[in-house]
Amino acid sequence: MNPPRDAMLEIAKKYVKNSYAPYSNIRVSSVAFGCGKLYPGVNVENSSYGLTICAERSAIFRMVSEGCKRLDAILVYSEDVDPYPCGACLQVISEFASGDVPIRIVGPNVDVIERLSSLLPKAFKLEG
Repeated sequence: MNPPRDAMLEIAKKYVKNSYAPYSNIRVSSVAFGCGKLYPGVNVENSSYGLTICAERSAIFRMVSEGCKRLDAILVYSEDVDPYPCGACLQVISEFASGDVPIRIVGPNVDVIERLSSLLPKAFKLEG
């Protein structure tokens, strides 16, 4: 099943206002697509920066919490920066990816679709 790209972007634009980013002032939202459903998430910062969670992981953890463990696509959105996923997010995407999933990145200067393999070519995987 192909991801509903327009719906994913519309949801991301709606949810970005829920981002909690008092330290960086960079608001990011993400929408995971898996098991035929859409799962939004936002970044949630914390004063001890290591406890901050990125929007991508927020969306994927919501997906898993709702019973889906197969990520078919993900969108990352910000009005503040071009929101390329960090290494931790790429590794989590890899954990649940159903193959070389598309990652759509939408920001002020970019609207591109990358593949997981181009952003994380040597992912650590449980399976060889």
